Amino acid sequence: MSAARAIQVLRLLTACQESARSGGIPVMMDSATPGNYFAHPTATIDPGTLIGKGTKIWHYCHVSAGAVIGERCVLGQNVYVAPGVRIGNGVRIQNNVSVYEGVTLEDNVFCGPSCVFTNDKYPSAISDNRSNWKKTLVRKGATIGANATIVCGVTIGYNALVGAGAVVTKDVPDNAVVYGNPAREKGER
Repeated sequence: MSAARAIQVLRLLTACQESARSGGIPVMMDSATPGNYFAHPTATIDPGTLIGKGTKIWHYCHVSAGAVIGERCVLGQNVYVAPGVRIGNGVRIQNNVSVYEGVTLEDNVFCGPSCVFTNDKYPSAISDNRSNWKKTLVRKGATIGANATIVCGVTIGYNALVGAGAVVTKDVPDNAVVYGNPAREKGER
């Protein structure tokens, strides 16, 4: 078997594993075409990712196999994108943000520095809680401020604004402005 064929087989096996782990969701097999996006030399882009044209991935980022990132996105320093995550076009993710499995960011979402996404309301170091994981959806045009925490299982509405340091524990309506702990609606955009 040639080296190129062996790599293809490994990519296929990795895609099958990722699909099985995410409940049978199809996984893209081909990595993004190098040259269509920019990745800093310190970034790690796993095989089996799909990255759109014009996207920039900066220092010490890690994009996991099975992640899909749209066109013209910017991932700041030290961003982690988990397997199965879907990120739309024109998304800006500032430094030190981890986008965990189960999170979807639609087009033109802004994630401020060090904002936090979760995927398990009852995390445990001694048991596998994947069956408890909840999905989080951030709708088109939403903005999440620095150090905000988004508890899993919520939807942040279209064009909504989550203030810096907010703790979001329930759905945020379209165009709403929320802040505080827990985040409460304070107005509209």
